[in-house]
Parts: sequence; structure tokens; C-alpha cells
Amino acid sequence: MHEFLVAAVAFIVLVGVMVVVHEFGHFAVAKLCRVRVEAFSFGFGPRLFGIKYGDTDYKVCLLPLGGFVKMTGENPGEEAVNDPAAFTSHPRWQRMLIGVAGPAANFVLAFVLMIIYFGWINEVPAYEVRTTTVEWVVPGSAAAQAGIQPGDLIRHFDNVDNPTWEQVFTRMTLDPNMTVPVAVERGGQTVQLALAIPAELKGDDLVGMLPQYMPSPIGVQEVMPDNPAAKAGLRAGDAIVTVDGHPFHTVSTLLAYMQAGQGKPLTLVVERNGALLPPMTATPAKLDTGYKLGFATVPIPFRHDPLPLAKAATKSRVFCSDGSLLIVQMLERIFTHKVAVSQLSGPVGIARVAGEAAEMKGWYSKFYLAGEISLNLGILNLLPFPILDGGMILLLLIESVIRRDISTNVKERIYQAAFVVLMVFFAFIIFNDVTKLPIFNHLKP
Repeated sequence: MHEFLVAAVAFIVLVGVMVVVHEFGHFAVAKLCRVRVEAFSFGFGPRLFGIKYGDTDYKVCLLPLGGFVKMTGENPGEEAVNDPAAFTSHPRWQRMLIGVAGPAANFVLAFVLMIIYFGWINEVPAYEVRTTTVEWVVPGSAAAQAGIQPGDLIRHFDNVDNPTWEQVFTRMTLDPNMTVPVAVERGGQTVQLALAIPAELKGDDLVGMLPQYMPSPIGVQEVMPDNPAAKAGLRAGDAIVTVDGHPFHTVSTLLAYMQAGQGKPLTLVVERNGALLPPMTATPAKLDTGYKLGFATVPIPFRHDPLPLAKAATKSRVFCSDGSLLIVQMLERIFTHKVAVSQLSGPVGIARVAGEAAEMKGWYSKFYLAGEISLNLGILNLLPFPILDGGMILLLLIESVIRRDISTNVKERIYQAAFVVLMVFFAFIIFNDVTKLPIFNHLKP
């Protein structure tokens, strides 16, 4: 119940802000073009309260899921021909400018959010491994079948040279069910490999390749009583140097190793008070979420390293350009059937991710998600599909080419058909989201 409430509140806040900013873009340019705006609403449904200033009713409505702007004569069938302040009475270029303003506001929001993050926060690990080094490979996984080994340094992945781990994982999401070239440095030599990425990526390890993020051993902050770790002799303050001879550095790698071992006993080499203890044996216990030892790790220490404004602006620009390119590439691969539509997330998926980001320590995940959602909203609204801003702009461009207005009846039918298609697609995305929830995992093979 707690997770549901956090996810619901995070979703309402996140999407509410994004949509209101989007609508404010339309509102601001409409006002500049002297189009009458009848309502600027936060939320939908019955009006709760507000204030009317000039021609506009600034109001808050019952359902806090975004908002809308109502301009005189903007919808088919309600054109006000003799009203100079109506939307349809203005030149087509002004109407197109109003249509573009909403997505543009989302791009500006993403850019400003990331400038704030990089310029005033910029969390970086106090200690980190800056190379793309593979810490461990799950036996039998796609990475293992490709020949990737622990200790390999990734020098090329797909079409990226010297990639970061973030770039590696990004390319994976774009290339499901495809084979990509990978070059690794091993023992001072370059080895050329081919990685077959599964059609559906699952879990934190994705293709079975665990990254090395930290140089230090796994630190133990707390040991739960009557659990395998406590029975083996592990104590708070210990550091796990090796597991069955493997020098693991993060608990995610240890968890993946335990799942692959299906509960087999582990030999731990532990450092305590600067000295190595004799090897101890711990047998993982199987819980609902997998095999565990029963201890909490020391949180990865972070420090704030704010960047100068110019560098923050550059990093924000790169974030927006890379994020936008990623969205466009994903849409292109969906339309060309290289990626399944089931890879998309809708309101339920966004709410789940928003809830997880809200409960994570630090600010990066929160700013990153907000920036990505804002970019998504901007780009998706520019698609040339009726009802969306891009569809309206397309119809205006067609009218400009043929030098006359498309009849109201034709527009109404286009919008009605588009609405039905959009609702069916929306229902499919929600169904797809729901089936991805953990509660349905036991129904999957």
C-alpha cells in the first residue's frame, strides 16, 4: 500500500507539472498572438476554485492529472468566423506557432531542470571506476554466449566507441532481438565479439553482464539476526573481499551470482578491522525476491560537485539532444517492427518508475526521470497524428498548400477516428503496463 501511494503521488506531481508546463506554452503564445483563451485549467473535471481575469478563467479542477487550455474556436465545429479573437480567425502561421509552443515548453523545461541539477547539485560517487569494466558474467546468459568475460574492458559497443555503462545499457534497449558488434580489451589485446541481445530485457543484469562501478569491496552496514550472514559469522563493519574467489564490489553482482548458483554455499573472504579472517561459508536462503544472505550494505558515498554554468548548460544540452535522439530512434524501430510496442510504458509504468525514483536517495534519478518525461511529452506531441499538436500542424500545412480550409465535417471525422485509435492504443498500453507488475510475474513462464 505504501508503494502504491508513493507511486500515485509521484505520478500526479510529475505528470501534472509536465502537462501544465506544456499547456502554458500554448497559453503564452496564444496570448502573444491575441487569441482569446477562455480557460487555463490545472486538472480536469468539475471546477473546484479559481479566478477569472480578463477573458480567462484560471481554475483548479477535481482530477489533478495535468491540465488544459481552452481557446475560442479551436475545436472543429465551433469555429467563430466573425470573432477576430478566435483561434481560427488568426493566420495559419500563428496557429502553427501556438501548436509548436507546447512541445517547445517541454524541451525548455527539460533543459532548465538539467541545468539546475548539473549547476547546483551534480552528485558523483566519492570513489568510482571510470572504465567500462565487466565485473562478472552470468553463466549461460547472452553475454556469456558472446564470449564476454569478467575483467573485460568494453572498447566498442554497437556504434559507440569507448562507451560509458549508461550508453551500453541505452544501446541495449534500442537493439532487442538484434546482434551487435562488441570489442573488448582483454590482457592488453582487442577481442572482437558479437552479442545477441534478447527480444525482451529482464532484471538488473539485462544480458547477464554485470558492471564494475566501485573499486572497493562490498561493505556490510548491518547483519540481520538468524539469517545466513549472521550464522556464517558476518558482522557490521566487515568488508567482503571475495566470494568464491571472485572480487565483487557491489551487492547487485553478489545477488546475480547467488541467483545463478541457486542457493549453493558461498565461500566468503572477509576483512575485519584491517585484517583478513579465515574463509567463512554462508548458504543463501531463498525468499520471495530470490536468494539472500541477510545483510544491509554500506551505501555508496556520494559528493556534490556543481559545475560552472557554461559546463552545466553544455551537459544539459547533451542530455536533451541524446534523450531526444533516443526517443526518435525508439519510435523509428517500433514503426519498422524492430522493437515490439510492448516495450513502451504508459501511465502505470510511469507511476511505478516515478515511485521508485521518489524513494531513491539523492537527486539524480528524480531530475533524470523528470527531464526524460518532459522530452517524451514534447516529442510525442509533435507526431503528425490528429488530436496531437503535430496533427494540428500537419492539417494547417495541408491547408496552406491547397490554399483553403479543410471542411469542418472532414475535420470532425478525422478527429473522431483518431480519438478511437488513440483510446484503443491507450488501453493496450495500460494493459501491457499492468501485466508487467510484479503481482503478475507468477503467471509468466
